[in-house]
This record gives sequence, C-alpha cells and structure tokens, in this order.
Amino acid sequence: MDTQKESLRLHKEWGGKIEVNTRVPVRNSQDLSLAYTPGVAAPCLAIQENPDLSYELTRRHNLVAVITDGSAVLGLGDIGPEAGMPVMEGKCCLFKAFGDVDAFPLCIRSKDVDEIIRTVALLAGSFGGINLEDIAAPRCFEIEQRLTEICDIPIFHDDQHGTAIVAGAALINALKVVGKEIGDLKIVISGAGAAGIAIARHLLHMGAGPRMYLTNRKGIIRAGQEGLSPAQAEICELTNLERAGGNLKDAMAGADVFLGVSGPGLVSGDMVKAMAKGAILFPMANPTPEIFPEEALASGAKVVGTGRSDFDNQINNVLAFPGIFRGALDVRASRINEPMHMAASHAIASLVSPEELSPGYIIPHAFDKRVGPAVAKAVAQAARDSGVARK
Repeated sequence: MDTQKESLRLHKEWGGKIEVNTRVPVRNSQDLSLAYTPGVAAPCLAIQENPDLSYELTRRHNLVAVITDGSAVLGLGDIGPEAGMPVMEGKCCLFKAFGDVDAFPLCIRSKDVDEIIRTVALLAGSFGGINLEDIAAPRCFEIEQRLTEICDIPIFHDDQHGTAIVAGAALINALKVVGKEIGDLKIVISGAGAAGIAIARHLLHMGAGPRMYLTNRKGIIRAGQEGLSPAQAEICELTNLERAGGNLKDAMAGADVFLGVSGPGLVSGDMVKAMAKGAILFPMANPTPEIFPEEALASGAKVVGTGRSDFDNQINNVLAFPGIFRGALDVRASRINEPMHMAASHAIASLVSPEELSPGYIIPHAFDKRVGPAVAKAVAQAARDSGVARK
C-alpha cells in the first residue's frame, strides 16, 4: 500500500478527523430551556461569581487546545497553519483515543511571539490545558515559558517534553539491559533544537552528568560560541564543560548513548563502532533515522530504538502526552512541571517487567492499554506532591 496516497484519499473521504457531538439531549422545548435559554443563565451567573466553577459547569475540565503556527510540522518544516491542520486534528484524535481527553485544534496565522502569546492567553479561559505543537525553535521556548508564567492552566510543548519523557523512559530500561548508571555516561545528542535541548534538560534531572554533548550542523555546541540561541547558551552551561569542539563523529567516539533528533543518515556504522561497549542508540529522526537499526546493531550497538513503528523499541510521544494531560486535568493542575515529567518517564518504564526486558523490548508498545492510566496516575500524584494540584 502507498501510505501517502491512501492517506490523502481517506482524508478527502473523512472530511476531517474530529467533530463536535452534544452530550445532552435537545429533543423538545424543555430540553432547550435547560441546555440553553432561559435556564443557562443560572450556570452563567454562578461562574461569574466564581470562575473556578467553569471547570464543573462546562466541559473545560476535559478540554485541551492543540495550538500551532505551522512553522515546524513533523518533518515537513514551515508549511503554514492551514497545512498543519491535518496534523493537529490527528493529535486531537490521539488525545481522545489514548487519554479520553477532548482536544480542539487552533492554527494561528502568525509567527510573532507576542501575538501568539496574547492569542493563547486570551483563549485560555475556555480550556483546561494547552498543548503547543510544531512551533519552531527558538521561539517555542519563549512562548512556552511566558505562557506558563501568565496562564493558570498547564502549558506543554509536546515536541520538547513529550519526546524527552519517552526517550527518558526508554533510557531507564536500556541502562538496565547494558548494566550502566546514568551518572557515568557519555551522552551525545544530535540536534540542538527544541527536542534536543529538552532531552538534555530531562536527562540532567534524571541524574546524567555533564559529559553530554549536543551537536548541530556546525558541530558540537559549547559555551561562548557565537550564534547560539538563549536556550542553547543555557544548556551549554550545564553540558560539555570542557568546551570541546569538533563534529558529530568526534563527539560519538567513546560515547555510551546517542540520541538523534536531527536528520537522516548522519550516523555511520564506523561511528557506532567507535562508541563504548554496550552502546545505546536512539536515532529518532522520522521517517528516516540517523542510522537504521540493523546497521547500528551490526556495528556493535546493544540497544536501538527509533521513532518508527516498524522497528523494535518505538519511541513514540503518544506514550506520554495523553496520560500527562489526563493526570493534570484530573487534579486540575495549574502547570505541568519537572516532577510530573519525571513521574511520567518512570511510569512508562515501569510497565516493562524484569522478565520482559530485553534489547528488543525496553518500552511499552503504543497500543498497550496500561500506559495512559499508569502515566495519568503517576502525573496526578506528582502534581499533588509538588503543590500544583488544585483538586
């Protein structure tokens, strides 16, 4: 089957992947007077007096906005907000299917940071959470940070944190396979954009040491280097403390772990051979990874995971974001913080039992029905423990 051709045909047939359904009957004048006028005045006035009642008297308690500017859509790049709509609708489908969260796509015709922030902030009262999606770096960092500061609902950029959380879960179990500790690792991250920086931050919170090296098209990034974004400059203060230079090949020599969120074919078999014994590789570029699993394994890698469903160990964001928002909404969290990220990683990893754990199975499958509830429960508890739960 030609997946692209068949998907295009089906999208035309579907006419969109989501729709709005009523939760209440509207069959007669009494139903109308209760759901709408004049009866609806009572909940309106109650919410006017106490805005928090909007969570109890409307669907806000289960509603997430999926927001993009269309500037970094999947592997397609800056294709614009309208062209990003099929992906946002798809994301909304996944929210419902994997977390029973109602989600609605909002594609903004602007790349101006202030305009995007103002637009989202003005709409925030209609939603229980905001999922930022496919917004290019570096503005995605500022947008998320400022919205988190001014909004009283969770703001989550899935391209950053979803990727980091699932990669973190995979690494927890991969390290059990190879018998290494996270604090002892030399880690290389190919791609110093939104996902790469978020992965680095998350791994540091998990206990990774500063022997971590992020690379971009120019090679290893380091403190004091010209042309770094603020987010890159910040992560360089915590990694590559010796300010090493060189290219990706140089960085991978002797490395224990490689994580790729960059581009196709950047890693060769010889580069894998130069890594430490028991190397772990997560080449996650889609649809073509930095190196294919068979070549990495043939070159000496012990554990390999990609972003693709046709190989073992798929590192898929759908393992994280539905359960994270489910847990955050269940306790009416004011934000999604690092303890909640960490709880999600450990919850995902815990679903692979010691008996099941192997180089070819370090992370649950996307359709494992245990994942969403387990992540939601762990995230909700972390929200309570960290003081951001309001219910």
